[in-house]
Amino acid sequence: MTRASVTETSVGNVRVGSDALVKPAMASAERVGTSTLDLGLRIVEFLARQERPAPLGKIALNLSASKATVYRHLQTLVRHGFARRSGDNGSYQAGVKLLILGEATRRGFDVVPSARDELTDLGKLTGQAASVAAIVDGELVVLDMVQGHSVVEFGTRAGTRLGMHASALGKIWLAFGAGADDAPCWREPLKAWTSATITDHATLRRAVALTKKRRYALAPNETIIGINTIAAPVFNHRSELVAALGITGSIQFIEANPKPHLIKAVTTAAERVSQKLRSGD
Repeated sequence: MTRASVTETSVGNVRVGSDALVKPAMASAERVGTSTLDLGLRIVEFLARQERPAPLGKIALNLSASKATVYRHLQTLVRHGFARRSGDNGSYQAGVKLLILGEATRRGFDVVPSARDELTDLGKLTGQAASVAAIVDGELVVLDMVQGHSVVEFGTRAGTRLGMHASALGKIWLAFGAGADDAPCWREPLKAWTSATITDHATLRRAVALTKKRRYALAPNETIIGINTIAAPVFNHRSELVAALGITGSIQFIEANPKPHLIKAVTTAAERVSQKLRSGD
């Protein structure tokens, strides 16, 4: 996030005269306003990521702010529905307004409503968590996810950012996405999430080439040990990649060399979503 700021010249070079105090006052107000908004947004994001209500003290501690300041922000957020108080123990959680706005925002991504039924069916068919991801502001982001009925439930949720080089969904983007040859991962060191993560560019290029040939991608143990993903591309009516769709599960169920019926289930679901996008459904 880019913060608005006042330059040194606008603060330091104040002309002495009738307006000598105006510029410092304006600069101070601008800083306070920006800082206030910044903290409010950080509180909203913190609450949205909590699985259970958070006490005031915990919120303040995590955001390095005083309880009094955080409390004032929370009262405003509660009043507008972005937060709500939980019980009488002084804890807070995300408000229903975030749910409403989140759903409205997700509808803005054409692929989400088109993919929802397919994700649900894919989860039921395979028993694994099904997700769809796309590039948002230059990052690969999970737009929607449906948990399967396996014993393992994944912490990945809508909004989770994925490593392009360390995920099957990311390899789909590197293989088929517009401008993928200029992706930052080709210029930067590749982070090792596990001992199986691809960390050299030559190996990654071979993996991407294989993904293009197969038209699906795998990532066994590459982000989390014991977990694998099968992903396939989703194209729009212009044959442009708009999303990657896949299933994620334990390596026990999605082996390093997955069973053909699982690969078929994923590629078929992705093609169905592509057909919906092409037909405008």
